[in-house]
Amino acid sequence: MSSGKNVREPLFHIVRRRNMPFLRRVLVRFLGVLCGILACGIMILCFTGLNPAVVFTTMIDSNFGNLNTFWITVRDTMILLLVGVALAPAFRMRFWNVGGEGQILIGGFATAACMRLLADSVSSPVLFVSMIASSMLSGMIWGLIPAIFKAKWNTNETLFTLMMNYIAIQIVSAFSIIWEAKKGSGSIGVINLSTKAGWMNSALLPDLLGKRNFMLHVIIVMVLAVLMFIYMRYTKHGYEISVVGESTNTARYAGIDVNRVILRTMMLSGAICGLAGFILVSGSSHTISTVTADSRGFTAIIVAWLGKLNPFYMLLISFFLIFMDYGAMGVATACRLNESFSDIITGVLLFFILGCEFFINYRIVKRGHHREVA
Repeated sequence: MSSGKNVREPLFHIVRRRNMPFLRRVLVRFLGVLCGILACGIMILCFTGLNPAVVFTTMIDSNFGNLNTFWITVRDTMILLLVGVALAPAFRMRFWNVGGEGQILIGGFATAACMRLLADSVSSPVLFVSMIASSMLSGMIWGLIPAIFKAKWNTNETLFTLMMNYIAIQIVSAFSIIWEAKKGSGSIGVINLSTKAGWMNSALLPDLLGKRNFMLHVIIVMVLAVLMFIYMRYTKHGYEISVVGESTNTARYAGIDVNRVILRTMMLSGAICGLAGFILVSGSSHTISTVTADSRGFTAIIVAWLGKLNPFYMLLISFFLIFMDYGAMGVATACRLNESFSDIITGVLLFFILGCEFFINYRIVKRGHHREVA
């Protein structure tokens, strides 16, 4: 080939956008969701013959059909958001904490232990303080162990935190047999069913919202979400987390103790995951088992990244995932569809949401001229 021969450029170039105005970003995301709903409607009509409006209405009723389903949706949205908030600082630091599942579980286990062992010997306020402190301390230790190995010996945090999940599962599994409610059941059963000692009592709030409300969950999680936003955006610690995430060499050059930042951030992340375990056991299930976390530690990874590590965006993503999850179960029951089909609908909508991020961050430019290659 001659060195002076003209070579055509690609017809299209992908160019990174410098900054898209906020209102335009909102519009792009809105159009993406709208297109996703339209695509799902076409799929429903083509593959099932059902009226898409009936399917979507069923999904809404499954989440908001009555006060009970409404509060369950709110409760699970808050718990998922809390785990996402817990993972956000670690991810900002580029520490890939996939051990949220184990940190939740070990926090829930510590809560259940306090409920079983202390309920008859201490007052209710002391019991709750013990439960909260032990759950957060347990989660903190579970997050600190892989952080120490990462800081001292540069181990792979993804594998380490993942393996810690299985250790937590086995601990809970062992105590499920030791504490089993009925011989041979392998289940602890509901803890303190008769006395309700250690149960989060949302009835302390005005009863106008219904007897089974989870407003206390909302208050706790939203306060922590706001505090985490301030912590990461406006504090020195948050700045150090961002610098370490960008480049550890730059952080060291700037005088930041990288190892201390890693340890401190993972202690915070683990402690909040442990608190999520407390809320699950004390405020929802009132028991502990190997499925208490219910994959929230992994789902929260999606929440954190789709929400761009911003707690307020993560709230929307958490609500969407919980809404679709309960909607899928409702559709499977009411419309006699396989629940997997509803999961496909969720996947399609997520695909369109992810597609929005591409058009927000990049633009496609058509070839304008030829370039001569010397």
